[in-house]
Formats: sequence, structure tokens, C-alpha cells
Amino acid sequence: MGRNLIETIMGAVVLAVAAFFLVFAYTHANIAKIEGYTLTATFTSVGGLDTGADVKINGIKVGTVLSQTLDPQSYDAVVKLSIAHGIKLPDDTVASISSEGLLGGKFVKLAPGKSTTMLAADAALGPTKNFKSIEEMVGNLIFLATADNQPPAAAKGAAPETPAQK
Repeated sequence: MGRNLIETIMGAVVLAVAAFFLVFAYTHANIAKIEGYTLTATFTSVGGLDTGADVKINGIKVGTVLSQTLDPQSYDAVVKLSIAHGIKLPDDTVASISSEGLLGGKFVKLAPGKSTTMLAADAALGPTKNFKSIEEMVGNLIFLATADNQPPAAAKGAAPETPAQK
């Protein structure tokens, strides 16, 4: 009888500690959706951005990605953002998609401009910077490295000279 009571008490302690860690992780993970006014940004590529991703200014979370849709005319990605009420953004704010390291998730990075005119609710962010994946950047680097090693005649598309032509 005493052994079952000890096992029951230890099980309850383990469950209480697990519940404490879950509550602690949830309150400190900053995963809550930020309620505020909405803005839209248009990108040619979102590169794996998820709905619910963070919107940050200088590394500080100021909003959340609400939705992503495809513009049927231009085939651009239209991203709807929720920005906290206390954050007023100038109308020349630039939006870009960035990643948190090589394996980290994607987020929308806002770079506020110097304009004195502020964006209203449901406005569209003007300029955006398109996302470049690491594969694209490595491909461009390889292309640039191999283009420099070719002789000038071959690079222009001309046929190489034979010894008889010299």
C-alpha cells in the first residue's frame, strides 16, 4: 500500500513540474498574436514565410503576419500584417523578408523611413525588398566565379582561335 502511494505522489509531482515548464515556456516565448491595425505589403517572393510569423523592427517584435494571398493580375504575393497600436510607421517604411539564421524561420523586417506622414490602417507599404534564398545567392556566386575564369573570346561567344589562325 505504501509503495503505490509514493508512486502516485511522484507522478503528481512530475505532472506539476511539466505543467510549470509549459506555462513558463508559453509566457516567455512571445508567440502571442499581436492585435493592432493592418497593413499590406506586396512581394514577388515570400520564400517560405508562414502565416503567424513575426513582424520586427530592429529585432523587436511589433506585429504578426495575418495572411498571404496571390494577386491574380500580377501574381505577386500580398502579405497582410497586423502592427501593434502603439507603433506608428512612416509612409516610406521598407518591408523585407529575412530569416533568423540558416535554419531559422522567416519574418517580415520593417525599416522605418524618415517621412513625417504616417501610414493609416489598411494602407499598403510602398517599397519592398524581395527575398533571396541561400540557394539563389550561392548560384549567383558560382556563376560570378566561373564567368571570371573564361577567356574573353569565349565569354563573348566567339569561337576560340586555332593554332593555324595565328
